[in-house]
Amino acid sequence: MSRARPRAGDVVVVGGGVVGAATALALAQDGFQVQLVEARQPRPWQADAELDLRVFALAPSSARLLDQLGVWDGIRAARACSYRGMQVRDAENGAELAFDAADRGRDSLGWIVENGLLVDRLWQALPAAGVRVHCPARVADVHPRDEHVQIEMDNGELLKSRLLIAADGAASPLRRRAGITCRTRDYHQRGVVAHVRGQREHGGIAWQRFLSTGPLALLPLADGRCSIVWTLPEAEAQRVLQLDESDFMAELGVASDFHLGPITETTKRAAFPLKLQLARRYHAECLLLIGDAAHAVHPLAGQGVNLGLRDVAELRQVLHEAREAGHDIAAEHILARYARRRRSADTLDALGFDALERSFAWQFPPIVVARGLGLRLLNRLTPIKRALAAHAAGD
Repeated sequence: MSRARPRAGDVVVVGGGVVGAATALALAQDGFQVQLVEARQPRPWQADAELDLRVFALAPSSARLLDQLGVWDGIRAARACSYRGMQVRDAENGAELAFDAADRGRDSLGWIVENGLLVDRLWQALPAAGVRVHCPARVADVHPRDEHVQIEMDNGELLKSRLLIAADGAASPLRRRAGITCRTRDYHQRGVVAHVRGQREHGGIAWQRFLSTGPLALLPLADGRCSIVWTLPEAEAQRVLQLDESDFMAELGVASDFHLGPITETTKRAAFPLKLQLARRYHAECLLLIGDAAHAVHPLAGQGVNLGLRDVAELRQVLHEAREAGHDIAAEHILARYARRRRSADTLDALGFDALERSFAWQFPPIVVARGLGLRLLNRLTPIKRALAAHAAGD
């Protein structure tokens, strides 16, 4: 078969989800020649369509990055719901930890935004930034050379680039191809998701209740409903998925301690498996991992996509510094600088979330009592609460 002549460039990003598209857009706007490879064309977002079941709690740091990329105003105007407060409760001892945006002199702690809306707005901005998009397309093979990496596509086309960025998800084929292994912990849980409405309004509060089976989160949506993420053991999650609507709403009402009153409306349900995964290395020859390809964390803190977008911001800074200093953007010490900064931060966050999950999973009475005392004390220690809020905001 004849093959197209390789196209030279600075960066090829594989994976067109939120993090991959944001990476391609950010680097292209910074003057790099960027190509994006994605296997499936994203579905266009429509205002009159049902809300995407996959939503994110975007931190202020993520909003700042999206604003720098020129897409945040369009996202907020379309359908984003700000939340001004967050409440965390322990079902076993009744202790509560509450955060309020006013305590930090802000109008909101973050925003709940649909995955489909984020991807749509990022993709709309790619052409104007000069990103060359290959979609639908997949990487068939990768061939590192002395001064570039050659990417062989499944259609026979060849791409040539100084740097290859893997944003191809938690099961990243590029990571596996590079021989990078992961530290993992399977929680043997699933997150059941749906959009629900109760008799009471959500009031712009993100609410979470830790049960013996796992946390239940109610995230406020722009149309007045709440998106739920209900963490359950595998077998229990399968049982809940098979309930009819009335039984599901009744059980959800009990699990949420009727925070919204009786649940009166629900959408279809879905579930996704939960695991901790940290790549042991974030880089290889001419290759960088970013987003879920590098790290996957428990959703109890709602930080997954925020960690990925912080990867983007760090990578942008590192490559800017390299170019300003006249260095090769794919040089070993440049890749190691990004990897060192982000892997350290991601590991601390991921293990912190893992420790939190473990602590709430323990039901031994003395531990439950001690946990309640600790949570109540933390709620009164304003400086520590502010530090936790600042860290979650990406500040």
